[in-house]
Amino acid sequence: MTVADRIAAYRTVLEEWVRGLYHGLFSHPAYEKIEQEAEDLEDAFMLACFPDAFGIPSPVSYYTAELLPYLEDEYEAWERRMWDRQSVIERKGHQYHF
Repeated sequence: MTVADRIAAYRTVLEEWVRGLYHGLFSHPAYEKIEQEAEDLEDAFMLACFPDAFGIPSPVSYYTAELLPYLEDEYEAWERRMWDRQSVIERKGHQYHF
């Protein structure tokens, strides 16, 4: 076996190992949990800013209405998620019960 063959064999093993390490540490388990946590924080922020969307009176809504043009896309997605109560309850249940 020549040196070039050994280097090529070592390189393929190393690439497979690094790919597996990246998948195990960063992409699969952590990415989903971080994404869910970010959505939960966004939901809490939007509910604090726009509680009147769900019939909760709040004097803060007068001031946060100025944010609406900047949060238009997020607002529509958030409202859709909040009105689908089954998905919110199911997701919170999965968060605490594996």
